[in-house]
Amino acid sequence: MAYQQYQAYQNNSVNTATPGELTLMLYNGCLKFIKQAKKAIENNEHETKNVMIQKTQNIIRELMVTLDQEAPITKEIMPLYDFAYHALTQANVKNDLDQLEQAREIIQDFRDTWKEVIKQERIRQYGQGVNA
Repeated sequence: MAYQQYQAYQNNSVNTATPGELTLMLYNGCLKFIKQAKKAIENNEHETKNVMIQKTQNIIRELMVTLDQEAPITKEIMPLYDFAYHALTQANVKNDLDQLEQAREIIQDFRDTWKEVIKQERIRQYGQGVNA
């Protein structure tokens, strides 16, 4: 019963989120999966590591294809996504925690920046701060 309520809450959160909030959820998902991949590498759980890194790569790929190709900022963001994606590949193939950490840092920076953008937008719209 509690699990069904949690699932309903999760579905409602996604269905009612703004595009900005959905992007923030994707960044948070990446960070969660990277953390799980790190733990799996440390515990020699190769299958789990592979699944978590692939989930992260799938999110990054989705973020890449949804970028507005006409926006000037895309030329700055795309190479960082490419770098993170490649670092994840190397982390997966070589069980390389340094590469995993490089990808995490990039995604963390994007997440933190995006969180601040959402916060500033809410202040602009509503005249008050709301935690993102």
